[in-house]
Amino acid sequence: MTGNTNHWTWLIILAVSLVLIYLLSPILTPFLLGALLAYLGDPLADRLEAKKLSRNLSVSIVFIGIISSLLVIFLLFVPVIESQLGKLFNKLPEYIDTFVAFAQPSLQRLVGVDISVIEANSIKNLLTDHLVQTGGIIKNILKAVSNSSLVILNWLTTIALTPVITFYLLRDWDKLVAYIQDLIPRNVEPTISHIASESDAVLGEFLRGQLTVMLALTTMYSVGLGLIGIEFALLIGMIAGLVSFIPYLGLIIGIIIASAAVLFQGYNGLDLFLVFVVFTVAQIIESIFLTPLLVGEKIGLHPVTVIFAILAGGQLFGFFGILLALPIAAILAVILRHLHDSYKESNIYTIAKSE
Repeated sequence: MTGNTNHWTWLIILAVSLVLIYLLSPILTPFLLGALLAYLGDPLADRLEAKKLSRNLSVSIVFIGIISSLLVIFLLFVPVIESQLGKLFNKLPEYIDTFVAFAQPSLQRLVGVDISVIEANSIKNLLTDHLVQTGGIIKNILKAVSNSSLVILNWLTTIALTPVITFYLLRDWDKLVAYIQDLIPRNVEPTISHIASESDAVLGEFLRGQLTVMLALTTMYSVGLGLIGIEFALLIGMIAGLVSFIPYLGLIIGIIIASAAVLFQGYNGLDLFLVFVVFTVAQIIESIFLTPLLVGEKIGLHPVTVIFAILAGGQLFGFFGILLALPIAAILAVILRHLHDSYKESNIYTIAKSE
């Protein structure tokens, strides 16, 4: 009877926790961002601490490095991306004309489709009215945000609180882990600690390793395409790099977009060949060196699982859900793997297999 009571107690605690997370999700974003940054920085702080530095000094060094990196990324890349997006929007009408002139004869000859039915001029006018005259992506976002004082307050709160929360969580990370471990009932502590350790390995390898791989691929794609002369090299490189956590998807999308850019810019077949060379060389470096070294081959998160987790988290909890999706997916993957192993070792599986 006591065992059943304990089970119901834990189920009630879990249900209440999920309800609270759902209700408080609008204000939890800075805490989750801070926890994520602290989680990523804690191993480096531990290494500095092992070199006889104090915890506060180690945390301060890692914290300054994290904040400085984020500021550099924002100040250097955001203006460039905005500039490239503006140029892209300005040239979209020209690209539409080029596509229509290229595709219409072939489609009409092969399948009897007249591409003029898509009303290319109407599409161009729509793009011109709503995109070209925007005056900048960031300016538009700020204008939209300014219409709601609550949105502004939420963003300012997130920006202000995230560094503070990151620092304190990073400083006390090991104490928090030990405190949580002490709260776990002793009869299940070894099992839960083992699952937590395995989840940490899976999630840590995925986040730290895959982010590094994505950054490396973005750099290789952007530099390579820039050397060829692709006008939107950084934009294409970032798109391909960001989706590279799904095997070969970044490669495929990058080649398609870069090839289209080559054709629209009127380059010859040699430039198209060079696009394939850039992506092929980057993919070889990623497959042979980067992923085995930084991510490992047994990451434990299937690409389809990653996609579903991100989409489901965004659908249920918005941006907060996207941040929470991968940690939950990693933990669930480890739990399901343990349940699978336990089932195969149980009498139910043994009897069913013998029969």
